[in-house]
Amino acid sequence: MSQRTLRSPVLVSLPSFVLRLRPFSTSGDSKDAGDTLKQKPKASTPLRRTASASLPIRSNPTPTRSSIQPVLTYATAERYLPIRLRTCLPSDSQKLHDAWWVPRWGENGEVFVFGNGTFVCWGLGEEEARQFAKKVLTPCEIGSLHEAETEELEFVTDPNENTRIQGDLIILGRVAPLQDPANAVIAPPPNPSLGTATLLARYAYSQALSRSTALSALEESLDDYLSSVAQLPHSLEKTGKPGLNREALIKKLGSLMKFRQGLNLNRENFSDTPDLYWTEPELESFFKSMTGALEVQARTNAVNEKITYATEVQSTLRQLLTESSAHRMELVIIALIAVEVIIALIREGPELYRMAFGLPKEESERSLSRTH
Repeated sequence: MSQRTLRSPVLVSLPSFVLRLRPFSTSGDSKDAGDTLKQKPKASTPLRRTASASLPIRSNPTPTRSSIQPVLTYATAERYLPIRLRTCLPSDSQKLHDAWWVPRWGENGEVFVFGNGTFVCWGLGEEEARQFAKKVLTPCEIGSLHEAETEELEFVTDPNENTRIQGDLIILGRVAPLQDPANAVIAPPPNPSLGTATLLARYAYSQALSRSTALSALEESLDDYLSSVAQLPHSLEKTGKPGLNREALIKKLGSLMKFRQGLNLNRENFSDTPDLYWTEPELESFFKSMTGALEVQARTNAVNEKITYATEVQSTLRQLLTESSAHRMELVIIALIAVEVIIALIREGPELYRMAFGLPKEESERSLSRTH
């Protein structure tokens, strides 16, 4: 798997906001709270620019503040099948707006499962998150990814603080009452891991993280695709031929269309604001603060630009193949016409000879026989 830690230096690359990923270790590598305070970021994300803002929280614990805990986001498939989710998730799971909420998993964690092939774990370590993916979500996956994309963040709870994201740390604390009580959870479970006071705040942050990780998976797939066609312009320059047959080129164009559809046309796309937040301004601020910190819109625009460029290249190559095919077809037609002319000369030769020289039919036949 490949993983990104949301407390890491930004790589200066083109585009600079495309996040880089680090290999996902198969062995547990979670740190205790003391180690977490000392560890430097391990990968690059936009949140690294403001990571220093979380240092006062990290370095000055208070009696009301919990220990620092992880928030892990995984993208394992193109999407999850909703019908299977209902049967595979634990019995106490609930539908919560655009996600399924698992109020307790492992020792002290919870999970939000989104239909776009991602899930977000609060308070779970990597091993527990992997077990959830393996035991619960594997049967629900449609278009499983070869490598799961992950993002890592951290959070603390403190009832004396306002809920917000500070630097690269989420603080769960006071929240305003809901504008519409109908948006609350319908039937609170008896023993949730993190309580329900900040449930919708966690949901809003989770939805933003879900979009970012799904976008990371798309970015990774698009980079692989662009690498696979990177030599086509060079081949065209050196040999005058694209180096791909017509069928292979059409398949490449189909892949590009699939990328663009996944980016812009799916129900859970990367641009629209979910309906819930139109009636809940505070939740919208949580969602947009995380989306903005992860530069989802800028990354979406960058992916669209890459797809547009790749489509132009592929369209040019397709036009060249079409012209080449038309040229071959013209040669075939000319050859067929030549064969038809030869057959006609053989069949109508005597009559044409007589007509050409004005000879009677018998004399023209004798003349032709003497020539043979």
